[in-house]
Amino acid sequence: MLVEDNIVFRTLLKDTLLSGYPSMEVLGLGSGEEAEKRLGAFSPDLIFMDINLPGENGLQTTKKIKRDHPDTAVVILTSYDFPEYREAALRCGADGFIAKSSLDWEDMMTLVKCHGESRRHSRNPACIHLARECEILT
Repeated sequence: MLVEDNIVFRTLLKDTLLSGYPSMEVLGLGSGEEAEKRLGAFSPDLIFMDINLPGENGLQTTKKIKRDHPDTAVVILTSYDFPEYREAALRCGADGFIAKSSLDWEDMMTLVKCHGESRRHSRNPACIHLARECEILT
């Protein structure tokens, strides 16, 4: 699941993921409220969450998702690359933090691949091997 209000970035990320993993189901949403509504029916293994969203921000949404769906991995993907946002993401239960300014598409694909492997082998989202630009928050 991609929760990103910038439709251009969301489409680019979705297309990139699908180019590497064409059988993957990717749902792109523009707000935290939409994500919360779709979680029951969609049940994603991995969510990329922006912070600056209309209505409820991505950190608030992450906190709710992790409370209600603790096995769902949430990686914050944001333009706000500041220590206070990384700390807030940790407090909200995020599994990782990627600054869009340092986003490397190859690393993003590696993150998705590693997450899929960890889910198949251990069923523990804390085992996610995040690529070098993604800071593990656990």
